[in-house]
Amino acid sequence: MDPTDAAFRVLTAMITPAVLISACGTLAFSTGTRLSRVVDRVRGLAAGIEKAAEGAEGPFGRGLVLDQLEQLSRRVLLLRSAMTGFYVAIGLFVLTSLAVGVVALTRAPLGWVPVATGLLGSVALLHGSLLLVREARLAVASTLEEMSAVRSAVERSRAGTGP
Repeated sequence: MDPTDAAFRVLTAMITPAVLISACGTLAFSTGTRLSRVVDRVRGLAAGIEKAAEGAEGPFGRGLVLDQLEQLSRRVLLLRSAMTGFYVAIGLFVLTSLAVGVVALTRAPLGWVPVATGLLGSVALLHGSLLLVREARLAVASTLEEMSAVRSAVERSRAGTGP
C-alpha cells in the first residue's frame, strides 16, 4: 500500500470521530442552556413561595407550585445524566481517534480497540439523546399543566370568584 494512501486512511479514521465530538459538544451546550432555564424557573418559583409566605398569594395554589418543583427536580436529574452521557461520549470519541493513531503507528493487532471505543461513544451519545427526549416530554407536560392553571385562574377571575 502506498504510504500516502495509508496516511490518508489513518487521518480519515482519526477525523471521523471529530464530527461526533462536534455533535456531542452542541448537545452538551444546548443541555447546559436547558439546565440554566430549569434553574431560573426554580428560582422564580422560590420567589413566588416567598411572596406567598408574606401573604401575597397569587392565583396559583401551593399544590401547583409543589407539582412544578417535583417536575423540575426530575428534569434537572435527567439533564445532569444527559450531560454526563455527552461528556463521556466526547471522551470516548477522542479516545477513538487516539486509538486509531496508536494502532496505525504500532501496527499492533488491536484494530478492535478504536471500534469498541467508537461504539461505546455512540451508545453514550444515544443514551444522552434519549434522556433529552424524556426531559423534553416532562417540560411539555409541565408547561401544559401550568397553562391549564393559568386558564383556570383567568376563568375564575372573569367569573368574579377570585383565586
